[in-house]
Amino acid sequence: MHAFTLTKETKDQMIVAIQDYYLREKQEEIGNIEAGFLLDFFMEKLAPTFYNQGIRDAHQFVSEKVEDLFELEKMD
Repeated sequence: MHAFTLTKETKDQMIVAIQDYYLREKQEEIGNIEAGFLLDFFMEKLAPTFYNQGIRDAHQFVSEKVEDLFELEKMD
């Protein structure tokens, strides 16, 4: 599997979201570097799990829709 890549803008937004979370939930300020390291960790260790679940969900959805196509068959 290829590594996840983000645009700079998206990565910057996620870093700000991590910083906001820490401030709101833990009353701690963390810098851009620390938040960036956390984001890198999440992307490397956690994101694949969510990605794979999304793939399984999409597969199930498409499979159900393909089965629905058979209902459109014409009977002789």
